[in-house]
This record gives sequence, C-alpha cells and structure tokens, in this order.
Amino acid sequence: MKETVTTQSIEETLLASPALAIIGGSSVPGLREQVSTTLNPANGQLIAEVAELDATDVDRAVQDARTSFESGAWSAKSPGERKTTLLAFADLIEANAPEIALLDTIDAGKPIIDTTETDLPDVIHTIRWYAELADKDFGKVSPAGLSSLGLTVREPVGVVGAVLPWNFPASMLAWKIGPALAAGNSVIVKPPELAPLSTIRIAQLALEAGIPEGVLNVVPGRGEIAGRALGLHPEVDMITFTGSSEVGRAFLGYSAASNLKKIVLEMGGKSPQVVLPDVDDLDAVATQLATAGFWNGGQNCTCGSRIIVHESMRDDLVEALIRASRDWTVGNPRDAATRVGPMIEEAALTRILAHIDGARQDGATVALGGGRMLQETGGWYVEPTILTDVRADMDVAREEIFGPVVSVLTYRTEAEAIAMANDTVYGLHASVYTNNLDAAFRVSRAVRAGTVSVNGFSEGDITTPFGGYRQSGFGGRDKGAEALDQYTELKAIWMELKA
Repeated sequence: MKETVTTQSIEETLLASPALAIIGGSSVPGLREQVSTTLNPANGQLIAEVAELDATDVDRAVQDARTSFESGAWSAKSPGERKTTLLAFADLIEANAPEIALLDTIDAGKPIIDTTETDLPDVIHTIRWYAELADKDFGKVSPAGLSSLGLTVREPVGVVGAVLPWNFPASMLAWKIGPALAAGNSVIVKPPELAPLSTIRIAQLALEAGIPEGVLNVVPGRGEIAGRALGLHPEVDMITFTGSSEVGRAFLGYSAASNLKKIVLEMGGKSPQVVLPDVDDLDAVATQLATAGFWNGGQNCTCGSRIIVHESMRDDLVEALIRASRDWTVGNPRDAATRVGPMIEEAALTRILAHIDGARQDGATVALGGGRMLQETGGWYVEPTILTDVRADMDVAREEIFGPVVSVLTYRTEAEAIAMANDTVYGLHASVYTNNLDAAFRVSRAVRAGTVSVNGFSEGDITTPFGGYRQSGFGGRDKGAEALDQYTELKAIWMELKA
C-alpha cells in the first residue's frame, strides 16, 4: 500500500486473517496455532488476531537465528554490504510509510499527526543513520613495540533478543534493530502484545530488502511466555528491552538463571521539569511543559509529569499552562487535528483515573481536566490533567502514571528544587528552564538523569545516547554510536612478530 492506503482497506485486510510470526524468512503461525487479539484503543473493537507463540516457537526462532549467524550470511558480510542492504530497507520503509503510520495509529491509538510526522520519519532516519555508521566504526592498534602488534576489534555479539514497548512500536523497533543489524547480528524481536502490527510489517519489508532469512525474526506473544523464553534461552547472547522497571528486573534474573547474556534495559521515569524564577516568558515555558506532559497522551517514559516551580510564580505558571493545554485536543487518533489520542487499554484508563482520584483524596487540587472523555465512542480517553497543591510525598508525585497528568510542586531555593528533582527512584529525563547560563549548567549537572534538556522538552536526536540512571536504565543506551558498540563484543588480538 502506498499513499492510497485507507483506514477501511487496512482494517479489512487485518480482519481477514491472523497476523503471523516471522521465523526463518517465512510467515508462520505458532506450532499450537494459538492466537491473541489486538483491540483498537479508539473504540475498543477488534482489529486483528495475532499469532501467539510459546517457548517452543521461540526456540525454533532462536535456532534459525543462530544458524543464520553462524552461516555468515549476514554476520560475515562486509560492513559496506550491510550498509547497502540497510539503505534499501530504509527506502522500502519510506515507500510504505503511510501504511505503517496508520497501523500504529489504529493499533496503539497514536495520533496520525505523530505517526506520520514524527515516528515514521524517525524510523527511516534511524535505519539510514546506522547503515551509514556500519562501515565507519574502526578498531584500534595499541601502542606496542616493534616486536608486537596489538589489535582491538569489535565483532557482532551473536543472537540478539529485542523486547519492545507498545507506546512507540515502530520507533523503538528501529532503535533496536538499526544498530543490531548494522553490527552484523541476527535478531529476534518480541513485539508489544498491545500493538504488534507495525513490527510484523516492517520485518516483512526487511526480507524484501534482501536481509537474509533468519536474520530478523518476529515472535509475537505474551511477555511472561515468549519474552521469558527469550530471556532464559541459552543461545540468546543479548537482550535489549524497553518497558517497565518490574519487567526489566525480570530480565536480569533470566540472564543470571541462564547464560549471563548481556542485558540492556531502558525503563520508566518520573521526569522533573524545573522552572527557575528568572524565566521571563512563562507562555513559552508552558508550551514546552504541556508538550512534555501530554505528548503521546503522557504514555511516554520521559513524560514531564513533575513540574517543579518557584513558589513566587506558581499561580502565573499554572494559568499559562492551562492556556497552553487548550492546544492539546483530545479525539480520534485518525483525525489530523487530534494531539491526544486514547489510552492504550481499558486497564490503563482505570489506573490513570484512580491516580487522579487518589491525588484529590490526598489534598491535591484539579486545576484542569481530571476525568474521562468521549466515553460514547467506546474508546479509552482521558482529559489532559493539571494537579496543583501536590506534595512530594504523594503517590501522584512518585509513581509513574503513564497518562496525560502533570503535578505542580513548589520550592523556595535552588538547592530545594534540585533535591526535589532527584527525589525519585528513576533518572531518565529532566528539563531545566532558565535565562541564566550558569544556572542552566549548574542544575543540569546536579540533576541525576540520563538526558537533561534546557529551555525545551527534548530527548536529543539520533546522535545522542538515550537511557537513564538508577531504575530507569541498565547496561547501555539506545541511539548514538554508543548503541552500535553495545551490540558488539570487544576483542583484543595480540601478535608476537619476528624481528
């Protein structure tokens, strides 16, 4: 499908037959032919049945991935050859971008403006960036004497399991497979249970682009079954995971219980947005705070859910934030005017509303929103919500809500603001707003987070590593040249030379 793809045509196609796994270059059901269902968050209706794989199916995928890796069909290709194929892969994704964007809009409830203008361009750029990096990652020669030669080289780690989240299905897939494939690995992807469709489609395009059979496999299924099987499999050399801290801990346990495979985790956050008293354009700041809090419906691990503002300007900032929030229109994700779509599932809706009610009971004030919207559609919509009078010890200020809910907290001194920002088990992202360069640098260095943006909400770009401190991350980073390195093993070769 190209530009002519329509919602009706794609939904008819999805309902016609189950979405299948991809193992060894073929689209296959699980051996038991079990299926799960994926529902449309905008109306609660069935989108498609999807193959649900178990440990036996995962073992089959691992064996095919191992065979492909050991054969050298991909791993032994020169970096330049891998680059050429990955560029062709990116071209195919670009040619099919309208279809893939619509898949994530239907399957994950993501606004079409986000999937078409942000997510898919990010996917294409990520694959191309790592393709171009593939033949530019050099080893080193150590400073040995004339009688010796020391080489430091990088080799692909082997079979990589990638376990994906549902909030950015296509983007997170690219963040994982871009560097993993560029480095020469074979990959097995466990797509998100709640939004698996774009992963399956992109993997089909990889085969079409010429990535050899068995190099990129997709094993849809439940996390506690298919994901666990990947984590425990002795022939998987590495797991890269994005998701909750609870599941991340489980993967560390799987590694310890099996073959001590490498583990890279990108997990949750409770990101602080520190507004210093010297800022002079509160409307501009509020626009960024609203973006940080409501983008992707707040279903984002970098969601700026804690707004930490000097007490002297709290009321003015809240008024500006309310004004900025009016731009965040809630509605059908297929509508180009929508900026906040539905929550991913009914359980998420229930959890978010419970957090808001709990905050009220703890003494917080609902300055904006606070309720369910568009209930008549059957979808799972929540109003963008601003909570004031929030204390640092409230659950709403400490737990990851994963919805369009921000809490406003106040401070008196810069030291108090920094302490409040760091008063969390997480450390993924933070923002600082100030007109003072010294203050910007001072607070950015003091806040314990993997990414700190100044005077704007940003996660950086493909050149900057993404990951977190403390319970937000473990073992490595996504993005940047650092991600390519983590999908390799470092080898030293020492040669004694004849005089």
